[in-house]
Amino acid sequence: MNIYIDFDDCLCETARYFTGLVENLYGKKVPYEDVKFFDLQRSFDLTKEEYEHMMIEAHTPEALLSFEETNGASRVVNNWIDSGANVSIITGRPSSAYEPSRLWLDQHGLERVKLFCLNKYGRDSFIKNSEFTLELEDYYKMHFDYAVEDSPAAFKFFDHMPDLKVMVFNRPWNQEVQFPNSGYTRCPDWEFIEKSVALG
Repeated sequence: MNIYIDFDDCLCETARYFTGLVENLYGKKVPYEDVKFFDLQRSFDLTKEEYEHMMIEAHTPEALLSFEETNGASRVVNNWIDSGANVSIITGRPSSAYEPSRLWLDQHGLERVKLFCLNKYGRDSFIKNSEFTLELEDYYKMHFDYAVEDSPAAFKFFDHMPDLKVMVFNRPWNQEVQFPNSGYTRCPDWEFIEKSVALG
């Protein structure tokens, strides 16, 4: 059993952190429930310069290590590993964020999970040929039985796995999305996800 898990807003409360950051940086109060777009520049009504500055601030090691764990995440992931599942965290974070991301996982009891930075967006700063980075052609050679994902923008990366079961973590920015097929299930929390994933 191979399981794909997205990092931000599946394992940790990234968007909730951003709402506080935007208020601290720019005095803009945007309730978490009003983060309606995965495009945070649009959700927070930021200029390009404001958005770029916010993203730099959010990807410092101190910021990344401060993200709150999504309730129940580490417990469920460790239960899967104990049951023999192979769990991979596939994140679109830049490869420069690998070390604090790896440390966050270790600090939250997830030392046994594999972490990969997938070059989803063609970033110039992407570190090539490392043990923890994936180009899209490498990722497309991988197979997963289940995926836990929150971002509608990531659904296209599942097209090569027609039998994949996608657990869509319910978030404000995916409320209106139409799922590509019946393999997608909306999930309110990790307890629901655990009950929906059939190991064996």
